[in-house]
Amino acid sequence: MIKTLLAVGIGSFIGGISRFLLSGFFQSKPGIEFPTGTFIVNILGCLLIGVVYGFADKGNLTEDWRLFLATGVLGGFTTFSAFSYETMSLLRNDQPMIAVGYAGASIFIGISATFIGFSIVRQMLN
Repeated sequence: MIKTLLAVGIGSFIGGISRFLLSGFFQSKPGIEFPTGTFIVNILGCLLIGVVYGFADKGNLTEDWRLFLATGVLGGFTTFSAFSYETMSLLRNDQPMIAVGYAGASIFIGISATFIGFSIVRQMLN
């Protein structure tokens, strides 16, 4: 278990720093209103998690490497990639209604929860 925790932790460290540097690089361009950095990180993370699970699905990746890369590095890089993979997995398993419900609820409830959290703090500090 310690080995797994270290693999995920070190991977998360690498992914988090990579996200910070990459999104900062793209977001630092003057005149850009669109959150380009986050968008690029999310799309790149989705591509990479597809690659990792593609290798894992064919048996070309050990469980330790999958945990390091998918849960650690890509989890630290963006959780959007995990969300994307889980939605795709539901679609692949012929569960389109659950996939749509999961995606819709995640987006709607996630944005709502962010708004609620922000509003709570705003009220506390006023």
